[in-house]
Order: sequence, then structure tokens, then C-alpha cells
Amino acid sequence: MEFDVIVEIPQGSRNKYEMDHEVGRIRLDRMLFTSTKYPADYGYIDGTLGLDAEPLDALVIVGEPTFPGCTILCRAIGMFVMSDENGPDDKILCVPARDPRYDDTQDIGDFPKFDRMEITHFFQVYKDLEPGKSVEGSHWEGRDDAYAEIEASRERAASQPSGHPA
Repeated sequence: MEFDVIVEIPQGSRNKYEMDHEVGRIRLDRMLFTSTKYPADYGYIDGTLGLDAEPLDALVIVGEPTFPGCTILCRAIGMFVMSDENGPDDKILCVPARDPRYDDTQDIGDFPKFDRMEITHFFQVYKDLEPGKSVEGSHWEGRDDAYAEIEASRERAASQPSGHPA
């Protein structure tokens, strides 16, 4: 299954951009309070609604950072399951669908363990200095669980009234 990811934050950035779905523009939400930088391009899967009532988050492994608003055709290789101060906040780990560099990366076990550890560490500490924000519990799931969550998120989005941000 291939799907579009809309990039909000390029790999290597400390700026946290978010799509303002009401006006159709990307806004600077804040600069991360910690010195950490996003380990991959970060955005959302178009046409979905995650358990946090926002479009489903996605990380895209890219060789070079893209830019806010860039659309990347992707496929999932796994899912980072976590919660924050507002509840469940899962992230789908993706690779560009047509990039031959990732032909052998089909599931989470094909993705280097150290790279998974780096992403885990980022999400464990990136909110540490922000008052009232927290990250609790996290673990990795495989591709099949990622696709199941994408499908569930598409169904949630489809059941929403017209005009919802998803």
C-alpha cells in the first residue's frame, strides 16, 4: 500500500511546524526547547485521523531533508507506539515508495536497530524542557500493525463530518 505523507518538519530541524488545516498554511508552532533535532522528515498521512483526533503522524526516512509542504509517496515499514500528555500519539515509520535505496527495507526488522534507537531517544526527550508536556511509554511495531492503524485512521477520518481537518 502506498500513500501520501505531507511533510511539516524537515529532518534535522528544531523548528516545529504544523499544518493549520483551517487556513491551509503551515505555521511555526515553536522551536523545540531541547537541543534535539528531528531524526527524519516528519508530517502526517493525508486523509487519516489518529487516536489523538489529528491526522496520523508519519516519519519518512530520507537521504536529504525535504521542506514543509512537500508531498512524498510512501510505504510503511513500522510504527512507533507512544503516548504524550494528551494520550495515544502513534507515528508511522515510512520510506519513499519509489526510492531503490529502500527496496530491501520492507519491515521494521530491516531498518537498522541503531536508527530505531535514535528515533526512540528523540521522542523520549524532545519535550523534556516544555512545561506540562510529557512522553510516556513507547515501543516499535511492525509493518502489518502500521498498515492496520493507517486503515483504522482512514475509517475514523471517513466517519467525521465534512470540513474536519483530516
